[in-house]
Amino acid sequence: MLYLAALLVHCVPLAMAQYDICKSWVTTDDGPSWEFYACQPKAMRMKDYVTVRVDPAGITCGDPPERFCTHENPYLCSDECDASNPDLAHPPKLMFDSEDEGLATYWQSVTWRRYPEPLLANITLSWNKSIELTDDIVITFEYGRPTIMMLEKSLDNGRTWHPYQYYADDCMEAFSMPARRVRDLSTTSANRVLCTEEYSRWAGSKKEKTVRFEVRDRFAIFAGPDLKNMDNLYTRLESAKGLKDFFTVTDLRMRLLRPALGGTYVQRENLYKYFYAVSNIEVTGRCKCNLHANLCTFKEGSLQCECEHNTTGQDCGKCKKNFRSRSWRAGSYLPLPNGSPNACAAAGSAFGNCECYGHSNRCSYIDFLNVVTCVSCKHNTRGQHCQHCRLGFYRNSSAELDDENVCIECNCNQIGSMHDRCNETGYCECREGATGPKCDDCLPNYYWRQGCFPNVCDDELLLCQNGGTCYQNQRCICPVGFKGVLCQQSRCEADKQDCDGAPGARGSPAALALAMLALQLPGWVDL
Repeated sequence: MLYLAALLVHCVPLAMAQYDICKSWVTTDDGPSWEFYACQPKAMRMKDYVTVRVDPAGITCGDPPERFCTHENPYLCSDECDASNPDLAHPPKLMFDSEDEGLATYWQSVTWRRYPEPLLANITLSWNKSIELTDDIVITFEYGRPTIMMLEKSLDNGRTWHPYQYYADDCMEAFSMPARRVRDLSTTSANRVLCTEEYSRWAGSKKEKTVRFEVRDRFAIFAGPDLKNMDNLYTRLESAKGLKDFFTVTDLRMRLLRPALGGTYVQRENLYKYFYAVSNIEVTGRCKCNLHANLCTFKEGSLQCECEHNTTGQDCGKCKKNFRSRSWRAGSYLPLPNGSPNACAAAGSAFGNCECYGHSNRCSYIDFLNVVTCVSCKHNTRGQHCQHCRLGFYRNSSAELDDENVCIECNCNQIGSMHDRCNETGYCECREGATGPKCDDCLPNYYWRQGCFPNVCDDELLLCQNGGTCYQNQRCICPVGFKGVLCQQSRCEADKQDCDGAPGARGSPAALALAMLALQLPGWVDL
């Protein structure tokens, strides 16, 4: 029974957030020990750690210098963008700088002077790290919001992209979708991708600058308008399929598809008033650490979770080397209020914690050995914790111990190898003359014929004598009057008829045909 919380490891105020403490040092009837809790880092301004890319190449204004005008003064085109002049340049970094004394600084695109080609621009934000959104994404546009744009997300560092929200002054015309509002979504559709017209129509007011991705309104579906019922939100994040991943990103991409038109149709006679200008992008979130860390630091150019619960990795996504007796699992918000840490455990830590790297779901206690062992290991594994490979299989060095493909079949050649077992690197034990990882090749001076046999002759070492010719490194074909493995013996010594010139069995056509037939057999005898 717990009766004293002696020391909190991380002195973080409880009022800051729920799930902000990973562990505490407690004293029990069995002595002092760590008690673990699910934990997560605090929310922060993610734009301070972002990398931005704008494409296509040449979409940023100023190279070459270009004049532009605004919708308020469409024919007073005296403003200029010049990349070579710091006072007139509008590079991408100005979307994330501090704007002093209310003076807006912004990135700006080229103007739409290339009409009828569409003016398209992509702004990609990358963190090289999974982050969880905790508040609205707010994009501030100068000189008018786009009439058509998309927000996309990636969960795999930009390799694949998925729609996040569509924006248009006419959703049906632009995307063949009806316009919807986030606050009208239900608990079963909170992660639906929709199209909104709230941020695209021309209002004629300089105050109408922002475009939002409404994270808080989606949270409010579960937590209430003031987000007071966070317990219900955390419960839904665990139980609703895909909801937690919906608020998780590694990259965001804004696809700007049509600029502000000033409430009118495109006026081809003055294309210098159509362009994009973004002064600020706010992204608020926390590092995704799978509820195994409450600190996230910026190291060597990227965010890194300070992992607890014997976990490791950028997202605390695997167990430390010596704590893999159970399969890695993310922490859980449930049960409330402290959640489940699902900490990684050392091998043999306790009977109740015995797991088998996901290769078995049953354990047995062996009384006389006082050990717990896994039963019926699957995936070609064996051992107390299914941590070894069965005979005839070896460890896949590129797979973790809990991977179903952790053990690879040896596939030793049945003829060239001694048995079907291999060493830890996958090499089989070969018979004499055989070689290769699977014993399916022959060493030099050996040839393959249902196994490896030594060469009888070759062109360099074992030369046929007395005019004999070497046939496929397997035997010498001897001229009339000689015999032996290398044609080294004269037939005169054994058969006087041959010496006298009388026809002998060796020189007859039938005997020569018989000799050629013998060459096709694995074993041969000297005639």
